[in-house]
Amino acid sequence: MNLFQKNEFKETPFLPVSPEEVPPRPPSFPKKPSPKICGSNYPLSIVFIVVNEFCERFSYYGMKAVLTLYFLYFLHWSEDTSTSVYHAFSSLCYFTPILGAAIADSWLGKFKVLSMVGLSLIALGTGGIKPCVAAFGGDQFEEKHAEERTRYFSVFYLSINAGSLISTFVTPMLRGDVQCFGKDCYALAFGVPGLLMVIALVVFAMGSKIYRKPPPEGNIVTQVVKCIWFAISNRFKNRSADIPKREHWLDWAVEKYPRQLIMDVKALTRVLFLYIPLPMFWALLDQQGSRWTLQATRMNGNLGFFVLQPDQMQVLNPFLVLIFIPLFDLVIYPLVSKCGINFTSLRKMAVGMILACLAFAVAATVEIKINEMAPPQPDSQEIFLQVLNLADNEVKVTVLGDENNSLLAESIKSFQKMPHYSKLHLKTKSQNFHFQLKYHNLSVYTEHSVEEKKWYTLIIREDGKSISSMMVKDEENKTTNGMTAMRFVNTLHEEINISLGTDTSLGVEEDYGVSAYRTVQRGEYPAVPCKTKNEDFSLNLGLLDFGAAYLFVITNSTSQGPQAWKMEYIPANKMSIAWQLPQYALVTAGEVMFSVTGLEFSYSQAPSSMKSVLQAAWLLTVAVGNIIVLIVAQFSSLVQWAEFILFSCLLLVVCLIFSIMGHYYVPIKLEDIQGSADKQIPQIQGNMINLETKKTKL
Repeated sequence: MNLFQKNEFKETPFLPVSPEEVPPRPPSFPKKPSPKICGSNYPLSIVFIVVNEFCERFSYYGMKAVLTLYFLYFLHWSEDTSTSVYHAFSSLCYFTPILGAAIADSWLGKFKVLSMVGLSLIALGTGGIKPCVAAFGGDQFEEKHAEERTRYFSVFYLSINAGSLISTFVTPMLRGDVQCFGKDCYALAFGVPGLLMVIALVVFAMGSKIYRKPPPEGNIVTQVVKCIWFAISNRFKNRSADIPKREHWLDWAVEKYPRQLIMDVKALTRVLFLYIPLPMFWALLDQQGSRWTLQATRMNGNLGFFVLQPDQMQVLNPFLVLIFIPLFDLVIYPLVSKCGINFTSLRKMAVGMILACLAFAVAATVEIKINEMAPPQPDSQEIFLQVLNLADNEVKVTVLGDENNSLLAESIKSFQKMPHYSKLHLKTKSQNFHFQLKYHNLSVYTEHSVEEKKWYTLIIREDGKSISSMMVKDEENKTTNGMTAMRFVNTLHEEINISLGTDTSLGVEEDYGVSAYRTVQRGEYPAVPCKTKNEDFSLNLGLLDFGAAYLFVITNSTSQGPQAWKMEYIPANKMSIAWQLPQYALVTAGEVMFSVTGLEFSYSQAPSSMKSVLQAAWLLTVAVGNIIVLIVAQFSSLVQWAEFILFSCLLLVVCLIFSIMGHYYVPIKLEDIQGSADKQIPQIQGNMINLETKKTKL
């Protein structure tokens, strides 16, 4: 039977097959008057919501600020693994809002998601909080107080950045300045954000009785997906040449879904099409907490008036956001407008992408400079060797080859600090070297085995009236990662225990025993407690700087007691962390132009019923961007500066594509969407033969 007669298109009332497919809209929640703040039109309930958001954002950003270094230093993961897990977590946090929005709309409502799910678990909790809390605050206002509601969103955004600003600055201090079990106090760094989440829960629950709680209104996300799926499947089933085409592919859903919903989905899909290139921007922006933090570990955080920890540099982003938003809105955009330039929203987003490209180009330049200042690394079939003479007089050291030819000859004074390592070439991956040591009138021959790509120190010591030597493997420069590495040589005749932290000690055996390496935070160490079997004393280690490696020789040759002779054999990081400021400024300016403008543009181009879907899609682009970083970190074998250039070039290509898409995009007015829905979809000409519309009532 033909459902439509020739040259006739009957209006189809919207009658879903079952209540599960498109649930009816529930009655609106009672608009009871709520208490106001000090006689104003602002509901008292928003105080609890804003404080809750501040605490929740403090917890989230504070935990993320130290996450990469926690993976690197505490769990001893590689830089690539730390980066991958960091972005996998970030991606999960931006995928879960889709689940949170669906639960809030169709089942529990915004209030219950916040209190029952959102504040229980961080990873899943942020999915419950993100799509609900801002809208829940807006629900507290009556329609006649629209101006106050607009100001509330400004205060709400301020609370987000305030929480991020304070936590990103404070939690790295809790990690680095406090010692737990002799190491960085990650327990406190994670515990304080956890406490703030408890406070957020308590504060939010305190306002329970005065909240205006709208009931669930049906899951619009599910309706949109079902509408799109039905249109595609219906078109596929009715692809006969005898069936006339329709003006838009979504018009094939008219047999089942109301025209207003179809028109709203049409407007939504036009905006979602522009979302396709957006994940690449987030792939760059979110590397502030991973790759850029790792870059900061290879820089010097001493600014003269203040010492910055590597993970504290992230505080620049929320700080600059608070500066740039009014700067752009009140100064830059009006100036551009006065110059006669039509600076549309899409053009602002494209410029934001270009700024992010420039930020990563600057980051690559900084990375190249860091590598140039870093000590060279031994290649295949090479080693780096230095000699430490702990004897009481000068020693001439000669390294002999297989044919007794001299590979290296140096005269080294007692306790002479060597300016650099000497490079020796090997014939195989491992090799035995012969050494000739001339001390006074004695010649001592010794042999030591070495392996390629390693750093070694040949320690010469007195052995009665003669001398002997031992070969020790040194710390590689790349493993210090901004921390300070140290080891001790004990020339005393009894074992020493050195307390480098509150709950741990480092034991060094007697008679030229060599300790294991220990890493500590940068800082002054004027009195490090030490003890032997017979006495307690302290050692002045002085300043231990970022990225340096030190060797301390403990001697007792003066009347002042044991002393520490200090040698820096891997120099401290030379490049100041302040050189990261330009890349942070560029990427934050790009974020303000891209993120704030993009969300505003999206909202202006989508009907009111599609706001939650749009919010979920926007957060989904952030999740996909983090997945891009995860893939590159795991499967790219590029050096770091080349990886930065890769991301910069990829975003530049994406920016070009986005600009072309934006050039052909025609902005629409929401009244056009509303008005067109009232019109009948153009009549479909011709016979509709065997048009299949299964599970549809007309």
